[in-house]
Amino acid sequence: MKIRSSVFASFCLIMEVFGIALFLRGYFPLPVKSSISAKSKVADLPTEPLAGNVANWTKIPPPLFKRVVIVLIDALREDFVFGPKGKQFMPYTSHLVERGPSHSFVAKARAPTVTMPRIKALMTGSIPGFIDVVMNLNSPALLEDNLMWQAKNAGKKMVFYGDDTWLRLFPKHFMEQDGTTSFFVSDYTEVDNNVTRHLDTTLERDDWDILILHYLGLDHIGHLTGPHSSLIGPKLTEMDDILKKIHTSLMSKEEEGSLPNLLVLCGDHGMSETGSHGGSSEPELNTPLVLISPSFKRKVAFEIPETVEQVDLTPTLSFGLGLPISKNNVGRLILPVLEDNSLREQLRFLHLNGFQLSRLMRDSTPAYEKDTGYEQFRIAERSHGNWMKLYLEGNTSEVLSNMGKKVLKQYLDALKSMSLSLSKQLGKYDMYSMIVGTVIVLFLLLVSVADALSSNAELDLPLSSSLCSLPFYLLCLMFSGVHVMVCTSTESSCYFCSLSWALVFAVIVFVSALLCVILSIMGRKFSWGRPQTKSESSSDSGFSELDILLLTGTLGHVLSLAASSFIEEEHQTWYFLLNTLCLAVFQDVCRKYFSEKRSYKDLEDSLYQPSKDELLTSDYSSKPSSTSAGYEKWLALATPLVTLACCRILRSLNQTGVQWAHLPDFGHWLNSGLIQQVAKNLGSTNSSESSSDSGFSELDILLLTGTLGHVLSLAASSFIEEEHQTWYFLLNTLCLAVFQDVCRKYFSEKRSYKDLEDSLYQPSKDELLTSDYSSKPSSTSAGYEKWLALATPLVTLACCRILRSLNQTGVQWAHLPDFGHWLNSSEHHTELSLLAATSLVLIFFLVRRRCSMVSKIALGLGLLGVYSYRAAVGNVLFPWQQEGRAISKGIVEARFVYIFVLGILFTGAKDLLKSQVITSDTKTKSRGLWEVYSGMVLLAALLFRPHNLPVLVFCLLIQTIMTRFIWKGLQYDAAQTTIMHYWFGQAFFYFQV
Repeated sequence: MKIRSSVFASFCLIMEVFGIALFLRGYFPLPVKSSISAKSKVADLPTEPLAGNVANWTKIPPPLFKRVVIVLIDALREDFVFGPKGKQFMPYTSHLVERGPSHSFVAKARAPTVTMPRIKALMTGSIPGFIDVVMNLNSPALLEDNLMWQAKNAGKKMVFYGDDTWLRLFPKHFMEQDGTTSFFVSDYTEVDNNVTRHLDTTLERDDWDILILHYLGLDHIGHLTGPHSSLIGPKLTEMDDILKKIHTSLMSKEEEGSLPNLLVLCGDHGMSETGSHGGSSEPELNTPLVLISPSFKRKVAFEIPETVEQVDLTPTLSFGLGLPISKNNVGRLILPVLEDNSLREQLRFLHLNGFQLSRLMRDSTPAYEKDTGYEQFRIAERSHGNWMKLYLEGNTSEVLSNMGKKVLKQYLDALKSMSLSLSKQLGKYDMYSMIVGTVIVLFLLLVSVADALSSNAELDLPLSSSLCSLPFYLLCLMFSGVHVMVCTSTESSCYFCSLSWALVFAVIVFVSALLCVILSIMGRKFSWGRPQTKSESSSDSGFSELDILLLTGTLGHVLSLAASSFIEEEHQTWYFLLNTLCLAVFQDVCRKYFSEKRSYKDLEDSLYQPSKDELLTSDYSSKPSSTSAGYEKWLALATPLVTLACCRILRSLNQTGVQWAHLPDFGHWLNSGLIQQVAKNLGSTNSSESSSDSGFSELDILLLTGTLGHVLSLAASSFIEEEHQTWYFLLNTLCLAVFQDVCRKYFSEKRSYKDLEDSLYQPSKDELLTSDYSSKPSSTSAGYEKWLALATPLVTLACCRILRSLNQTGVQWAHLPDFGHWLNSSEHHTELSLLAATSLVLIFFLVRRRCSMVSKIALGLGLLGVYSYRAAVGNVLFPWQQEGRAISKGIVEARFVYIFVLGILFTGAKDLLKSQVITSDTKTKSRGLWEVYSGMVLLAALLFRPHNLPVLVFCLLIQTIMTRFIWKGLQYDAAQTTIMHYWFGQAFFYFQV
C-alpha cells in the first residue's frame, strides 16, 4: 500500500505524542483522593463501636483548644530549633522545648519541598504530586476538602498575615488578611515586618479563633546566602522574640475553667546546604513541629523529638478544634496531644481517624479488603465494641484497663499501616504504561523517522504481506500473554489493566501490525543498501555475525548503565567487546581472502576497482599485479592481530578499575621523572601543526568535547552539585587554548612581520573597488594589536580568578566566608554602595557606544533607577542617606526601571523592523540589535544583587575585548564564537550564585 510521505510523517508524530502521553500517565500517578468536591460532614461520622444495643456517641468529642495560633516559618530546618543554633539564637523556644508544657516532633515533609504543595499537605492531609510544582507560581483556589473550609463551615473566625499563597488557595476564608509577596527574594526584612506589625493589635482582640502567620524572611536568606550565613542567627532571634510575644499573650488570657490555647510552631519545608529547596535531601525534608499549650505536662529535661509525618498535623488540629477530618487526609492523629483525655475519648478519636482512612482506602484502592491496615482496623473496631460494652456496664476492673490499652495499640498499628499504604500509592508508578510509551517513542523515533522525513513523495508500506505473515500472529500471542501476566500478577493498578478486553485486544492487533510493517521496511532497507555477492548470501536473510555482535554489545552496554555496581568495572566490558570485535574482523578477513570457494583470480578481481574512463575504454593496464594483491591480503590479515597487540600494550599503561587502581603501571613510571624530558622533546616539534589542515583544530576539539561532556554529565545528579568546578576548568582551558592560537598566529617563526601587517588589515568595500589602500594601518598599530590580542586571554583569566573569590559556590564550600559576605554585612554598606555605583557607571560606558542618543539617555536613567531600587530596599546608600532609614519594597523604583527597559527594547525592535521592511540598511539593523542587547543588560543589572554587579561588568568587558582582539582578529567562525559565548555564560552564572 502506497501512502504519501506527509501522511506517514503525521501518523508518526501522532504516535509519538501518544507514546509520550502514555509515559507521563504512568510517571505521574493520580493523587490519592476519594473525591475533589466532596466534603466531610458531622452527619456522616460513624457511631461509637458497640457490641449491643445500648446508645453511644454519634458526634465528635468536644474541642480540645479554644484558640489556635499557627506560626509557619518558611524553610525552617529542624536543626535551627533542636540543634546548636536553636540554643544559641532561640533561647526562649529552646526553654519551652526542653522544660516547658510542649510536645516536640520532627515533621517529615514529602517531595516536592515547595511552599504551595506543602501548604496543601498541611491543610488537607493529603500528599500533593510533582505536578503541583508547576502550579506553585500561580496557585489556584483549593477545591478539595481541607481544614480551612471545615473551620469556616463551623463558624470559626480566622485571621491570616504572611505569604499570599494562602490567599490564593483559600480565597474569602479569612475575616482579616494581609498578604506579602515572595517575588522579591532579596528582601528578608520588610517581608517579615509586614507580618509582625499586626501582632500587637490582633493579640489584644478576642474576635478570632485561628491566627495563621507565615514568615518568609528565613527562606529568602537561605536563597541569598545559604543556611550557614551570618544573617541566619539574627533572623532566628527575631522569630524567637515573636514566639515569646505570642506565647506570653496567650498565657495572660488563660482563664480558669475555659479551654486552653494552642501555639503551633512549624515549617513548610527545610533548606539544603546551598540554601535551596525542592528536592528530597534530609535537610529539606526534616522540619520542626512544636505544640505548646498549658494543658500539656511540663518536661523535666530535653527529650529527643519523635519523627512524625507532616500530614499528621491535619487530623490533630481537626480534633483539637472539634472539626471533622478532611476527606482526603492520609495523616494519623498525634496521640501525645490527647494525654489528658480519658481512655474512651482517646479511643473515639482514633476510631474516627481510622474510619476516615479506611473509607479513603475503600474509594482509592480496588483490593482494599486485602490490605493489612484495613484488616487491623476491623479487628480493632470489634475489640473497641467489646470494650465499650464492658465500659457501659460499669465494669471498673483491671481487665477493662488492660483491654483498653490493647485496643489503643491495635488502633495505632492499624492507623500506621493504612497511612503508610495510602502514602505509598503516590510513589507507585504505572510501569506498564511507562514501558509501552517508551517502546512506542523509541521504536518509532529510531526506525521510522528516516522514512517519514525522506524526500520521496510516496512510501510503499507492505501492509497486506505483514498482516498475513507469521510474525504478526506470534506478536499478537506474545503481547496478549504479557498483558494477562502483568494484569494478574501486579499489585498496583495499571491503566491498561483497567481497560476492557476488547479494547486491549484491538490495541494489541494495531501495535503488532505496526511493528510488522516497520520491521518489513527495515528488512527491505537493509537488503537494498547492501551489495549482493556470492560470499554474502547470508545477508539476504538478515544480519551478519558482525552486525549482531555490534548491536548486541552496544545494547548490552546501554542496559548495563542501569546497574551502578557494574559501572565500577566497566572497562572489563570494553576490553572483552574490543577483543571479540578483533576476532570477528579476523574471521571476516579469513572468510574473504582464504575461502576455498574463491580462486586467487577472483581475489585479484575483487581487489581491483577500475575507474570510469577505464570502463569506457576497456583499458585495464593499471590493474594491480598479483604481488600487490598478495600484500593486501596479508596486511588485512595482520590488521586485527596488530590491533589486539596494541590494545594489550595500552592496558599496561594505566591500571583501571577499583580493584586494580592501586597497583603500579607504566604510567606511574613515566610520571616519576622521565615525562618532563618526553614532554620537552614533543614540544620542540612542529609536526602537530599539519593536523589542523586535515580536520578539526585543537580549539574545535576542545569546544566540542567540553560541551558534549557537560551534556553527558547532566545524567549524574551527584555531579551537578559541583558543576561549577567543571566550568571553571573548561573556561581556564579555553583561555589557554586561545592564548596558544594567538601565539601561533602572531609569533610563528614561519610568518614574517609583513604577513602580520597584511593579516591584520581588512580593506573596506570601496577600497577593494578602487584598489586604494592608503588607509592601511601602520606597523606600529599592528604591533599594538598583536600585544593586546596576546594579553586578552590572560586578562580574562585574571578577571575570572577575581570573580571566583566573590561568591563561594558548591555544597562543600557554600558555608565558607567570601568577599560577598563581607560586602553584605551591615558594617560595609558604604563600600558596597561605592562598588555598586562604580559598576553601574562602567556598565553604561561599556554598552552605550553603539546606541542611539535616545537609548543612551534611557540607559543612563535606567541604571540610576537600578541604584535607587537597591537604595529603597536597603542594600545600598545614597550619600545623603543615613543607616537607620525606613525601608520599602522598592516597587515604584523597579517599575521605573521596567519602563526604560521596555522603551529601549521597543526602540531596538523598531530599528530591526525598519531595516527589514522599509530599507535594507545594515547599520540600522546593527544598531537595533545592539539596543535590544542593551535593554537586556539593563534588566540584568536590575536583577543582580548589588555585590554581584562586578560580575556583569567583567562579563561585558571580556566580551568587548574578546570581540575586538580575538574573535575578529583570529577570524573564528560563528559556531566557535557561539560555543564560547555559551561557556562564558555558564561560568559567569556560577560566579554570581
